[in-house]
This record gives sequence, C-alpha cells and structure tokens, in this order.
Amino acid sequence: MNHFFKVKSLEEVMALIGEFSPVGSEKIPISKAFSRVLARDLVAKQDMPGFRRATMDGYAVVAQSTFGASESGPAWLDIAGTILMGDIPDFTLKLGQAVKISTGGMLPEGADSVVMVEHTEQIDELSVEIYKSVAPLQHVIDASEDFAKEEIVLSKGIFIRPQEEGLAAGLGFAQIETYKTPKVGIISTGDEIIPIEEEPLPGKIRDINSYTLSGFIREAHAIPVRYGIIKDDLAALKKAVAKALEETDMVLISGGSSVGTRDFTVDVLSALPDTDILVHGMSVSPGKPTILAKSGGKPVWGLPGQVVSAMVVLKIVIIPFLNKLKGLKAKDRLIRIPAKLTRNVSSTQGRRDFIRVELAKKNSQLLVKPVLGKSGLIRTMIHADGLLEIGDHVEGLEKDTMVDIILL
Repeated sequence: MNHFFKVKSLEEVMALIGEFSPVGSEKIPISKAFSRVLARDLVAKQDMPGFRRATMDGYAVVAQSTFGASESGPAWLDIAGTILMGDIPDFTLKLGQAVKISTGGMLPEGADSVVMVEHTEQIDELSVEIYKSVAPLQHVIDASEDFAKEEIVLSKGIFIRPQEEGLAAGLGFAQIETYKTPKVGIISTGDEIIPIEEEPLPGKIRDINSYTLSGFIREAHAIPVRYGIIKDDLAALKKAVAKALEETDMVLISGGSSVGTRDFTVDVLSALPDTDILVHGMSVSPGKPTILAKSGGKPVWGLPGQVVSAMVVLKIVIIPFLNKLKGLKAKDRLIRIPAKLTRNVSSTQGRRDFIRVELAKKNSQLLVKPVLGKSGLIRTMIHADGLLEIGDHVEGLEKDTMVDIILL
C-alpha cells in the first residue's frame, strides 16, 4: 500500500502542535520545582517584601531632611538609634532625624529613603552630617515594590528556573502545581543496528540514535525511556510501539521512515487503534522522510535513521511538540544569534535547509562558516555550534550576509 501523503512544509507541520494537549498536573514540593512547568497561576498571598527595606548600608531618613545637602553645606541630623538586621522598629522617624541601618534592614515608620554611609560622617554618638541629598524611596525597596498582594506573580505555563523557585519560596508556597514531566519512548529499528557493546561486522552499525535522542530529550527536561533495538519485523515493532505508547507520552521511532522494501513504520502505525498519520514527509533538509502520527492523543514520530537528520528534526521540530506536552507557553524557544557568513552557501528552492555551522569571533564580529562534510557524518554535528536556517524560496546566501544562527 502506498501510504505517502503530500510532503508538508515546516509551517504546516508546526501548526499541528495544536493537535496535542499537555500531560496531567500534580502538586510537588517547591524544592523539586526546578525545570518543571507551572500548571496554575501563582497569586501572591501578601506584599513582597512586605515592608520597606534598605538596599544600602547607611542612614534611614525622611528624604526631605536631606534636600539641599552637599559637601560644602551638609545637613545636620540627630541620630535616633540603630536598626539591626531582623529588628522591627517600634518608633516613628521624624524630620531632622536619622537612624543607622544595614542593607536589608526594615525602615521605621516615617522613613522613606536611605543615605549611603559613604555620603555621611558621624560627628558624635548623637549626630551625623549628610553630604548628599536623596529622593523618596532612594536606596529603598517599598513594601509591595517586588509584588503586591493578590497579584499574579507567575503565570501558568512558565518554565520554573531557580529565580521562580526562589520567588515561590519567598511567598510561602511550600507546594505548587506543575505539569508532570513527559516521558519519551525511544525505539531504534533496523536489522543493521546492533548494541553498542558489540563489534560491528561489515554492514552493521552501533546504535547511535538511542543515545543522541536521549541526550536531547534530557536537555529538554523530559525523561527518555529506551526500548532497545527492534529488527525489521512487523509484529515485533508493533508490540514495541504499543508498549511505549502505554508507558510514555510521546514515542520516537528511529529508522524505517524512508522509502524501502523493509519500511514498516507506516504499516505499524496504520495498524494501531485510534491512530491517524498526520505527516509523512517534510520539505526540510535534512529530515525529509519524517513521519508524525497521533495515536490515542499522543504524538508518535518516525525519524530518519540517518543520525544527523534525526538530531536536526528533533531539535527543530519535535522539541516544540514536547514543549506543548510539558505545558510550556507557545513561543519560539530556539536561541538565535546574529553572525556574518564567511563564504557563499547554496540551497535548494522548495525546501527549508538547516546547515551545520561553526562560529568564531574576529575583531568583535561573530563569524559563521559551514561545517564541510557529507550529510550523514556525525562529525558535522560534533563540530557544529549551530544551524543556519535557509528559507524555502531562497536559492542561497552570499558571503558577508548577516544571518541568525540557531545555537545547538
């Protein structure tokens, strides 16, 4: 049976992200929140920091007391005491008074600014000269300046970095609701593939893809689950895919996605219940013979067996689908940096090309040059710092053109 559909453009493939939904959510301790995705808006239960605090060592004052102060005409203020870290002042600071304070200390009632200690000179235990005026709230964080009570401080769909984890902790959230971490099943196929412990005979090759794909999945903060090597056997592959679909949230089948007498991937997917083949071929190089199916609401990918193609497709196409499963807000998360081409680069119209490139810096200018080598050589990815994307309707790019490079 001829299963091949019309080859889809990259834009058409990416539009299919909407076919899939995030995995379920769970409550977890804030100490385990790093790299997870928030599943519910986080609303501040109180102002943060909740009190006026100093951002400099010096003297808390009423700003008006310092107006006009200079080195030639300092303001003379009475010292009303000292505030130590953790103290809760029980007095109101008045005009003409100052109180010693350290960074992070709580300002007393009435104080609205801090004079840096470098701009003062203590005359005796009861008085200090101020050599520079300050404005209200200068060197001070106000009670709700970071976040106000009832404000949404973190939105659903945000990736939790250390700073978001710290904010949630600072607001008293011992637990938060996040999406579960997706599991990605990885299946290598082909009679020519052997375990890495074995010595390859002529015509055989060690299983590279399981390891490269697993690394990219871990880099994307998901969990790879390897299901081993499946020979070119229809029943065995169908059994492995069914098991992976039962146990994981996305399945990658490496190999078996190109035209050939022993191509079983489409036959296997077609035989699975509740499965639709959405893509069989993309106008992308490398990676044209890529398959996407939806099985029981889960994405199943048939990746080219060629290692470089598989890695490029995973980085450019599959990771955004994985981000959808993770619950991440939709946006282009590829890091792109501008650089100047050091040589002409050819391309074929009608497809999106991704060229492996190296980056170098010369005289403050970032330069980019293609990594030379046949497309199937993993060496080209080892030496690559990034990918140069060339549009569908571009014949090529000339030397000295400024381009955006997708970092690897």
